[in-house]
Amino acid sequence: MAKAHQPAYIESYRSGLLSRRIRTARRVLRACTLCPRQCRIDRLKQVQTGTCNTQELAWVSSFQAHFGEEAPLVGSRGSGTIFFTHCNLLCNFCQNFDISHGGIGQAVSDHQLADMMLALQQAGCHNINFVTPSHVVAQILSALALACEQGLRIPLVYNSGGYDCVETLQLLDQIIDIYMPDFKFWDPSIATLTCQAPDYPQIAQAALREMHRQVGDLIVDEDGIARRGLLVRHLVMPDGLAGTKPVMQFIAKEISTNTYVNIMPQYRPCGDLKSTPQLQRAITRAEFEKALEEARQAGIRHLDEPRWGLF
Repeated sequence: MAKAHQPAYIESYRSGLLSRRIRTARRVLRACTLCPRQCRIDRLKQVQTGTCNTQELAWVSSFQAHFGEEAPLVGSRGSGTIFFTHCNLLCNFCQNFDISHGGIGQAVSDHQLADMMLALQQAGCHNINFVTPSHVVAQILSALALACEQGLRIPLVYNSGGYDCVETLQLLDQIIDIYMPDFKFWDPSIATLTCQAPDYPQIAQAALREMHRQVGDLIVDEDGIARRGLLVRHLVMPDGLAGTKPVMQFIAKEISTNTYVNIMPQYRPCGDLKSTPQLQRAITRAEFEKALEEARQAGIRHLDEPRWGLF
């Protein structure tokens, strides 16, 4: 175990690197290519939106201390989650469909977003956990600078669907401490069917490589709390549609066998599944156990504790 260390963004703020990244990200918003959708919409004009349906201001549906995340994030005081409204991936089975597709939430200024971070720190949370952040990287960076001015000092978690551009992730180098992406599907046809993103497997592979390059394997402190590194989530789907075996083989061979991986059993029918009848049932315990075994056989040595009974 490693001793607790200073979050990466503090030195980036002091050195001026964060300010430079903010300027770059704001320029990108004028013809937005922050995510792989590459909409090239001018998000600073209040009449335009792309796939993410988000303009200049980020939208937030809720922020709170959350105790349902992985143990290294939750600890005894919770992970300080900020749930962003809308999404760049828009899976048809999303368990937060009213937020990602329905737009439940409200627009917040950079100052309001900074205040949320500081309130979560004041509440004792171990980290700030940005949930579905891929489309609001520019706003997060701007708010972070304001929060730094007022004493933010806990690690940042980038909790995404894995559909992230390497170029955007590079803006977060020396800013984000902990990356927690999904790797949802291996088969492009499944990605097309569920979220109209046939390039998802390719994009996710490149994103995980870049995330790991930046932060490496997960590091925890003497209390078991994550300080830096990569965690990967993988949702088991009916009939093996997520492609667990090749996903785990990729992680073991091309990322690290020490990658912290959470094989998640909580898939259930949600969202709009009219076009995907194969997803209109929950997974079985046998399917979950098979996925765990496929991860072990691939060589993954750092699996999150299986939690079938909690869902």
